[in-house]
Amino acid sequence: MSDSALAPPAPSATVVVLRDSPAGLETLLLRRNSRLAFHGGAWVFPGGHIDPVDHVGGAEDVMLAAARNAAVREAREEAKLAIEADKLVFFAHWTTPVIRPKRFSTWFFVAPAGQGAVAVDGNEIHAHSWMRPQKALAAQQAGEIELPPPTFVSITRLSVFHTVNQALSCFAEREPEIFFPRLQTVAGGACCLYQGDAGYETGDLDAPGARHRLWMLKSGWRYERKP
Repeated sequence: MSDSALAPPAPSATVVVLRDSPAGLETLLLRRNSRLAFHGGAWVFPGGHIDPVDHVGGAEDVMLAAARNAAVREAREEAKLAIEADKLVFFAHWTTPVIRPKRFSTWFFVAPAGQGAVAVDGNEIHAHSWMRPQKALAAQQAGEIELPPPTFVSITRLSVFHTVNQALSCFAEREPEIFFPRLQTVAGGACCLYQGDAGYETGDLDAPGARHRLWMLKSGWRYERKP
């Protein structure tokens, strides 16, 4: 497929909202209306398109600033949460694989929940749940919920943290990670290769070396990362 034939990715932003609970770190997941064409019925983080209103003049990084504003706005519109923009930590950027007809270029932020109760509109978003990362992954494995790949990988990365401050501090100290998946069909499902995987450039899943991939098999999903 030529570059001119590719669907251009729409700029968007997502915010992974975190809170502490007696059981440990929890993240907010929203269930999308099952009638929506894109990931209908899936559980996702608050997020959506970057709109013209999100752009501000004078920012050093224009798109990052717009994405930050969009993340705050989407949290308010989808979950009625007031997230403080200066507490957003940019930790990842995802671009939808080129083979998909609908594509997004998405800035991922992580932020503390702050005050206020979650309320969804019942239109685009039908339900919400605060979940511990381990519980969300177990529910996905059991077929109880659907998680899009970026959500699954993000939750897997969150599963090593015990508190909000621990997660925020760790991501703030790291460079944001770039994900531009390359999808391979395998027996029993598919495998997404990410930058840093030994087979990323060639598509050779057996290439010796580092591993950075998501196995999406009928038998279960698994995020594999080894140096």
